[in-house]
Amino acid sequence: MQKDQERTGAVDDAEQQAAQAATQETAQTGNQTGKKQSTEQPAEQPPARAGEPDIEELTIRRIDGNGSHGGDGMDDSHGDGAGNGGNGSRHGHWAIGKNGKRHWCFPGWLYGILFVVFDFCFLAILQWSVTQTTSGVDLVSTAGGIGEMIGKIGTGNWVFALNMLLIGLIYLTVLMIFNRFWIATGLMFVLSCIIATVEHLKIEVRYETVYPSDLNFISGGNGGEIASFMPDDGARVIIGMVIFMLVLVALCVFLNHIDGRHGSMIRFSGKSKALGAVIRLLLVVLPAGFVSMYTVDVGTTDSWAYGVSRGLGDIPSMWDSVYDAQRNGVVPSFIRAINPKVMDEPANYSEETMKEIAEKYSNVADTINESRSNTMTDSTVIAILSETFSDPENVPGVTLNEDPIPNIKQIMTETTSGKMLSSGYGGGTANLEYMELTGLSMANFDSSLTSPYQQLIPNASWTPTFNQMWGSADNSIAVHPYEASMYSRETDYVKFGFSKFYALSGGTDKIQYTDKIDSSPYVSDESAYKETLDQVKSTDNSQFIQLMTMQNHMPYNNWYEDNQFEVTSNDDGKSESEISNIETYAKGLSYTDEATKEFLDELDKIDKPITVIFYGDHLPGIYKTAGEDSANSIALHETDYFIWSNKASGQQGTKIADDAYTSPNFLMAEAAEQMDANVSPYLAFLTSLHSKVAAMEPPVVNTIQGWDRIPAGSTIYLDEDGKQVAYDDLDDETKQMLEDYKLIQYDITAGEGYLKNTDFLSLPDNAGTM
Repeated sequence: MQKDQERTGAVDDAEQQAAQAATQETAQTGNQTGKKQSTEQPAEQPPARAGEPDIEELTIRRIDGNGSHGGDGMDDSHGDGAGNGGNGSRHGHWAIGKNGKRHWCFPGWLYGILFVVFDFCFLAILQWSVTQTTSGVDLVSTAGGIGEMIGKIGTGNWVFALNMLLIGLIYLTVLMIFNRFWIATGLMFVLSCIIATVEHLKIEVRYETVYPSDLNFISGGNGGEIASFMPDDGARVIIGMVIFMLVLVALCVFLNHIDGRHGSMIRFSGKSKALGAVIRLLLVVLPAGFVSMYTVDVGTTDSWAYGVSRGLGDIPSMWDSVYDAQRNGVVPSFIRAINPKVMDEPANYSEETMKEIAEKYSNVADTINESRSNTMTDSTVIAILSETFSDPENVPGVTLNEDPIPNIKQIMTETTSGKMLSSGYGGGTANLEYMELTGLSMANFDSSLTSPYQQLIPNASWTPTFNQMWGSADNSIAVHPYEASMYSRETDYVKFGFSKFYALSGGTDKIQYTDKIDSSPYVSDESAYKETLDQVKSTDNSQFIQLMTMQNHMPYNNWYEDNQFEVTSNDDGKSESEISNIETYAKGLSYTDEATKEFLDELDKIDKPITVIFYGDHLPGIYKTAGEDSANSIALHETDYFIWSNKASGQQGTKIADDAYTSPNFLMAEAAEQMDANVSPYLAFLTSLHSKVAAMEPPVVNTIQGWDRIPAGSTIYLDEDGKQVAYDDLDDETKQMLEDYKLIQYDITAGEGYLKNTDFLSLPDNAGTM
C-alpha cells in the first residue's frame, strides 16, 4: 500500500507540473488568432524525478470544441481555469501522453455517478448469493429480491437505502485508502464476488448464511475443513464466479486506461499537499468509524444504531437466516449478528462470587439427594416440543362442539402435569426449546437478545445443555420433521453435543417416516413418533432424545377432510376466517391426541426406564378476537404440559407437588423429581426456585412473535395458583435466588465461565455433567 501511495504522489505531482506548463503555454498564445490543430504536440514536460515509476507523463489541458486549449483545472471542482475553454460543464479535461495520444480525464460528477452505480452492483452480487433455489426452499431471483427491496420504498421501508449506505461507506473507505477509483472498485468487486461465492455455497449445502462465528472457525485453524462443505456443483460455481470476477477486473483495468486521471481522487501538491492528506484521512476515518460504531451498537435495543436500522426498515427474521438476508440484505443481517447484547454484567460478578454460589447450591443438592434413590442418566428421557399444542378451550371466548384432546387430558390427570407459561404467541419456538434444554430463562437476557439460537450460540465457546449429562454424543439424538436449518438448529445441535439430527430436509441425517395427513403440508405427529420410537429401540443404552414436531404449525387452511369440529359460541363476533382457522387447528390437535396416546402405549412395552417431557411451545396466532383484550395476555401464553414415565421406570403414576404451573426452564428439574433422581447443584437451584416461583417469562404481547426485541415491560412471575406476582411482592429469599439466577446465566452465556471449573453442573457420583 505504501508503494501505491508513493506512486499516487508521483503521478499527482507529475500531473500538476504538466498542467502548470500547459497553463503557461496557453497564456503565451492566448491572443493569437490562428486556431491550433488537434495534432499539436504537448508542451515540454518537466523532468522525471529520481525513483518515479515508469508511467506516462501527462499534460492535462482543457480543449474546447474547436481544438483550442482552455485553462487548466485538475477536475471540475477546481474551477474552469484561465483560458477560453472555461465552461467545465461542456468541456472535459484531457491528458496528453508522451506518445501524443489524448485521454479524457473523467470529471468529478462522473465519478459520483459511477460510485453509486458500482455500489448498486456490489449489492446485487451479494444478494445473488441468497437468491437461489435449494432443496429446501425456493427463493426469489436476484432481480426479484432487489426489486422487492426497491418496491418497499413506496411503503416507507428504506432497507434498500440502508444496504446502499453500509456498502457505500465501506466502498468509500477503501477508495480513500488507495486514492485510486479503479483500484478500489476492482478490489470491491473481488471482495463482493468472494463473499457471494462463499455465501452461495454454504446456503446450498446447509441452507444457512455465513455467520460471524464462521470467521472464528476459519481463524481457529479449521480452514482446511471447508472443502468438506463443498456441494457437488461447487467447482462449477467457483469457476463461473472467477470468470465473472476477471471480467469485472478487466473492465476496471480498461476504464483506468481510458481515464486520463487513472482514477486519482484527492490531488493536491505544494502547500496544499497537507490539506489533501487531511481530507483523505477524514474520508477514511469517518465512514470506517460510522460502520464500526454501527456494528458495535446495532445489536443493542434502543441504541442510535438500532434506531437507524429499524427506522430504515431492517426487520429481523431470526427463524430463517436466508430469508432474513433476502428480506433485509446480506450486509445488515450479518452486521446485526456480530455484537448482540446478551446481558448486563451483575454488579457483584466475580470468580469468588460464582464459587460461593456453586458451594451454596451444592449443599442444597446434598439435602435433596438424601431422599432421592435413582440416577437420572440410567433412564432415557424424551423431550417432546409439540408444535403449537394447547387446549383451544382455555382461550377466552372459544368453545367447541367436541373435546379435541381427551386422551392427553386423561394422561394429565394421572401424572405430573399442568399449564406452562410461554414467552411466545404464534411463534418463538426455538426460545422455548432453548430454555428447556439449558434451564436458562429468556427473562434474564437483555431485550436485544430475541433468539439465542442465532444471536448467542454460534459465537459461544461454552454451551452446557442437559443432554450432555448422558455422556457420549451417541446418546444424544434430535428429530425434527422439517428443514434442519430452521433457527440454525443443525449448527447449534452440534455444539449442544448431539451426534445425530434427523430432519426432513437439509443436513446429513434424514427421517424415514414422512407421511402427511390429507392436504396438510407438514409431516404428521404419528410419523414423528415412529421415527423417535425407532431411535429408542435401536439401543439398550439410556438416551436423551429431543423431538420437535411440525404437524400443527400454522397456517390452518382447512387441511383436513371430514372435520367434525365446530366453534359453537360466537358472542364476541369472530370472523369467518378466525372460526375456520380454529376448527382446522382443533382437528389437527385431535390427530396429535391419538398419536401421543399410541406413542406412550408403545413406550410402555419397552423394558427400560423412559420418561417423557411433553409440552406445547406456544398458542397459534389465530385468536384475533381474544387478543384484542389485554386482560387475556396470560391466557394466550399458557400451553399444556405433562411429564410421564413408563412402567419399567417404576415411577409411573407419580404426580409431584407444585406442578400446576411451570415454565420451560423448570421442566428438567421437574423431570428429575418425577424420576426420583439425584440432582446436580444446578438442578437443585432450579428445583428450589420453582418452589418459590412457579413460572417466569419476559414481558409478553398478544401479537405473533416478532424478532425485533423482547417486549418492553416487567418480567412475569406466577405463583403456584397461576396468579401474577410483582417482583416487589416477592420475599427476600426469592429475590436473592433470582439474583443468583442472573449471575449463573451471565457466567454461562456472557461471562468468564467460572462455573465450568466447579461441580455446579455435575450429577453426583460422576453420573454425568453438562
